[in-house]
Amino acid sequence: MITGELKNKIDNLWDVFAAGGLVNPLEVIEQITYLMFIRDLDDVDNKREKESAMLGLSYKSIFADEVKIGDRSIDGMQLKWSVFHDFPAGRMYTVMQEWVFPFIKILHSDKNSAYSKYMDDAIFKLPTPLLLSKVVDSLDEIYEMMNAAQSSDVRGDVYEYLLNKIASAGRNGQFRTPRHIIRMMVEMVDPGVNDVICDPACGTSGFLVSAAEYLKETKKEEIFFDKDKKDHYMNSMFNGFDMDRTMLRIGAMNMMTHGIDNPFIEYRDSLSDQNADHDKYSLILANPPFKGSLDADAVSGDLLKVCKTKKTELLFLALFLRMLKVGGRCACIVPDGVLFGSSKAHQDIRKQIVEENRLEAVISMPSGVFKPYAGVSTAILIFTKTGHGGTDNVWFYDMTADGFSLDDKRTPVSENDIPDIIKRFRNIAAEADRKRTDKSFVVPKQDIVDNEYDLSINKYKEVEYKKVEYPPTSEIMANIRAIELEISEEMDALEKLLDV
Repeated sequence: MITGELKNKIDNLWDVFAAGGLVNPLEVIEQITYLMFIRDLDDVDNKREKESAMLGLSYKSIFADEVKIGDRSIDGMQLKWSVFHDFPAGRMYTVMQEWVFPFIKILHSDKNSAYSKYMDDAIFKLPTPLLLSKVVDSLDEIYEMMNAAQSSDVRGDVYEYLLNKIASAGRNGQFRTPRHIIRMMVEMVDPGVNDVICDPACGTSGFLVSAAEYLKETKKEEIFFDKDKKDHYMNSMFNGFDMDRTMLRIGAMNMMTHGIDNPFIEYRDSLSDQNADHDKYSLILANPPFKGSLDADAVSGDLLKVCKTKKTELLFLALFLRMLKVGGRCACIVPDGVLFGSSKAHQDIRKQIVEENRLEAVISMPSGVFKPYAGVSTAILIFTKTGHGGTDNVWFYDMTADGFSLDDKRTPVSENDIPDIIKRFRNIAAEADRKRTDKSFVVPKQDIVDNEYDLSINKYKEVEYKKVEYPPTSEIMANIRAIELEISEEMDALEKLLDV
């Protein structure tokens, strides 16, 4: 989580935009994201240059040569943040408006790439040189604090706080899945170098970024020392869809600044006939929308055959099963109602996951995980598409702590079940003998069938009652009378004092 000081800096930056006449939260976050991306381009370019020098490899900076903008050719070095941020306000504004912004719009050579598609209609909206100068100074201060934090998650936390500004303004209501929850899900499914990963409701691409970072940390040599695997990682491994162009733009830039050259990030209504993907992905990571408007007429007919409902969370589960290859895995967040809902649609989708595929785990999360944005109780489902069953036992875990307080402040605390969850999931065979009074336990498939495919942990968890011995009633009554007598004597003594 970001510190109070960093929050204050972001609040101050937001106030600078408001004072300059930009008050629409979606426009503000877009402009901040563009500027962060421009700054990141400089940082990433410098980093890659240093890494190449250390490895003795040649590297050509994207700023090295003259850059052609329209009919003009300019020195690429003037497009670097570290150069133009020292210019006087007027000159900086001209450079940004006439050179830098057009440059980032044509940066990617592939016109069909996610980046090119979502930058084509991007507009630089800062109205004055003074506003730009103040924003650039504020962003420099924010980056200094982010770098000082030395946390790989701090950038995501800044996005989270910016997204909170959108939600609190009553626009769209996006909220970011906490990065430590995403990371837990990624570690549990352990993506491989040949996986084709998709998030059909990707937002700012948090799940895709986390999967990319995990692969870079755990399988770096396997990916980057093999030309074909590196090409797959850069161009075809990561896929994301969303219906909000602002979020897609942020997501595409987020992926690029994390080193993914050409992710497939596309504007698409995943639940509609726009999405024709069948048996295509080997891994789906997602936190699909739980509520919101749904055009029932636009929902794909084959999803309604599986699950006739208007509830998006159920339709997305049917969609995941359709999009996965046989053998493909899914880790997704669902609201608790999916686990125990009694409607035919609820039971049908749970039955399909249990009977026709392999349900592996249900992790129940506390309701405070998504605060301050929402207080909804949620769970994580992990399953594999088989098409012919395979569920023998299902592993349940009752998460009660995630390393942060469960109130709106979400301050760090020592209690954290996440390391235990990852450790136990990776060794589920050892869980077979655990009792149902423990935090985690295994439930046979037949028990789930007998309970109409109810997946709520409370259906199976046993509460251990401890016997408490109380004294006889006569002794309790005698103690009460003794206390009453003592009170009466004290009241008599008080009255005597008052009479005096």
